[in-house]
Formats: sequence, C-alpha cells, structure tokens
Amino acid sequence: MTNSYSLADCSKRRVCYFYDDDVGNFSYGPGHYMKPKRMHMVHNMVVNYGLYQKMDIVKPVRTTAYQMTRFHSDEYINFLQHVTPDNVEQLAMQHGGLEQGITRFNVGEDCPVFEGLFEFCSISAGGTIGAANKLLNGEADIAINWSGGLHHAKKTEASGFCYVNDIVLGILELLRFHQRVLYVDIDVHHGDGVEEAFYTTNRVMTCSFHKFGEFFPGTGDIKDTGLGKGKDYAINVPLRDGIDDESYKNIFRPIISKIMEWFRPGAIVLQLGGDSLAGDRLGCFNLSMRGHASCVEYIKSFNIPMIMVGGGGYTIRNVARTWTFETGLAVGEDLSAVELPYNDYFEYYGPEYKLDVPSNNMANHNTPEYLQKTIAKITDNLRNLPFAPSVQMQEVPRDMDMDVEGQDSEADEADERRTRQRRLERMGIFSSS
Repeated sequence: MTNSYSLADCSKRRVCYFYDDDVGNFSYGPGHYMKPKRMHMVHNMVVNYGLYQKMDIVKPVRTTAYQMTRFHSDEYINFLQHVTPDNVEQLAMQHGGLEQGITRFNVGEDCPVFEGLFEFCSISAGGTIGAANKLLNGEADIAINWSGGLHHAKKTEASGFCYVNDIVLGILELLRFHQRVLYVDIDVHHGDGVEEAFYTTNRVMTCSFHKFGEFFPGTGDIKDTGLGKGKDYAINVPLRDGIDDESYKNIFRPIISKIMEWFRPGAIVLQLGGDSLAGDRLGCFNLSMRGHASCVEYIKSFNIPMIMVGGGGYTIRNVARTWTFETGLAVGEDLSAVELPYNDYFEYYGPEYKLDVPSNNMANHNTPEYLQKTIAKITDNLRNLPFAPSVQMQEVPRDMDMDVEGQDSEADEADERRTRQRRLERMGIFSSS
C-alpha cells in the first residue's frame, strides 16, 4: 500500500517553540542526574543559531492543579502543590507515612522534593498542553516543548525523575478533536507512564523503542500490547545494548511506516529523550546526534501535526547539542555545517566545540536477525487491527473523551493493581533513572 503521507512537501512548516526562562533555574539537588539547566543550554543555542527568527517563541501558560487532575489523582496533585523540603515529613504522615524516606506517592530519593517543585511541573505541563492547543487551533504544524517529555509519571505517583505526566495531559487535549493520536518514544527507558495511561483505549497508539531487561523501569516487553479495546494498540520495541544508527534506522522506519499505514493518526507526539545518545551517563545505546535526529526527519516527512518533547538525557552537553539540532530540523535548517556560535555555555562543548555527538566503539548486541524477528512480531500484531480510515479533525464528544481518561472505577482499580504488581516485580532488581 502506498504511504500517501510521505508524498507531501513538508520542508516549510510553521513551528511554535515553548520556553519559560525560569525552568532552568530549578534544581533536583546536588548530585542528582536530572539537570533542568539543560533547558537554558538548549535555548541559548537556539537563540545564537538564529533559529528564534524562524519560529514563534511562546512562554507557556502554567498549568493549574485542576488541569493536572484531568489525569492525576486529586490527592497526589494536592500533595505536590503543598509539599516543600521543610514540610515533606509532616505532609507525608497525613498521606500514609514514610517508608525508607519514600512517601506513598513515590516522592523521595529519585524523585526528590525540591524548592519550586510544583512550579516546575506547571511549566513543563503547560508547555505540552499549550503545544497541543497550537496544533488544534491551526496555529502551528510542529510545536516544541523541550521541558516536557516526563513519561514515567503515573496517575497517583512520581517515577523516574518525573512528577506530572505532561505527555498524557497533552494527548488528552489532542483527543478533544483528533480521533486517533500516535505517541512515539525514543528515550532509552520505556515510556511506561504514557503506555499505562492509554493501555485500554484504541484512540491512542503508544510505540516505545527502549532498552529492555534488568533496566529501569523493567516494563516494555514485546508481549505487552494493551488490554480490552486497547489490545494491540501498545507497541513495545525492546532493544539491546549498543544499538547504533544503522540498526536503529533499520527497525524504526519499518515499524513507524506500518503504524502510519494501519493507524493513520491525526496527530503525533514524539518523545525525544536524549539518554539514547552515545555516552549518556545513564544510557546504554550508541546513537549519534544524526542517528537520533533521523527519527525526527522521518516522522516529520509524514506531514502530520506533531509535538516534539524532551525527556531523559544526562550528559547535558550532548542533550543540548541534539535538541538544538532537532529544533533546526523542525524549521528546515541543517545546522551540521554551521560553526558552533559563541554562547553562555560555550565551555561545556569543548574540546571539540562542535554541534555533534558521534557514536563510539561500543559493541552492538542487536543482531540483524533479532531486529528482523522483532519487526515481524510487531507487524503481525498490527495486522490484527482494523484498518483505520482517514478522518478530518472534528470535535470529539465528551463522553468518548471521558472514557479515555479512565474515569471508570474498575479501570482505576486495574491501573492501581498493575502499578503495584510492577513495583513489586522490580523491587531490588532495577536501579532508577
């Protein structure tokens, strides 16, 4: 079947870029892997490369607690709204107490309480919700929020450095007018929070390419494909250590092509976690900057409204390089031949002082046979789906929207049981990241 999406000329697309200068001032604490400062680094390069002249720069409206409860529980958001480093123990005692310094909301060592925590979450979520609205209002073809992409956060708890799941909130906004939304995740870690949120619906397809095995969060088996109406709408692509550009391209493009052919989404959310890059402090893949960015190029080629969000990434100079380069691709600029401009963080990019993240000599444990077997299995699952007809954007009735949000009590209980089961299974086995 011919993929009609790829025939469109999409070199010139309207891009909206969300940025709040306050976001880089927050700190998870000394020694923590997550560094919000990387958002300052990206924006500084975006400005000094002149990319700001080719897109609309928007300061996001900060998300309210009420908006966050479209997905998260009232009790959890109330806790995030009021907790501080000074009152965490007192507040935790009002919500089930502390166990080894961790609250019942999984706020503790990996997901610490820091000054301005709720404000940080409101900026991150506000950018992704705002990005969704720009697409829905026809004001942008691509919307970017590098402070978003916090894909591990669950309905009732924090996880993996993530507190509020901006992606889920953004997708819920898109579902107001789009019958089908595709979520693609190239973070080295499984996009478990987003998958879990939409595990029982056929209106959102989640596709995560990630390291699988004894690795956080311990989920994302190829056999996990969704439940009920969502059966076969969750796609997991488990990868092994050391995957390089060629191998990643050889599995990414065939799978995405088949998804586009069968699911035909009205909008796409692309999570671009930078921990899949070579040399990441917490990663185990071997993608170069160009290999990572080729996923953006390919998704963009389908000419479908798209949100680009950040995610993981803990060698922050490489994250900043890559997200800057990918911002350039969004506006139709290839920055690879442009000399790295002087900027406020110029010394971070030495000794090369180049906009480049090369692969290294890490062994690739993803054999061609393994990749082909994985593609074949996922393709077989996709054949179980009814072929989705192309539909124009129109407002979706609220009752359909509410069903996706999981308001049914039985669905909520199932979510909680699944979360508890997964947590028990990975206790003592997996390190957080």
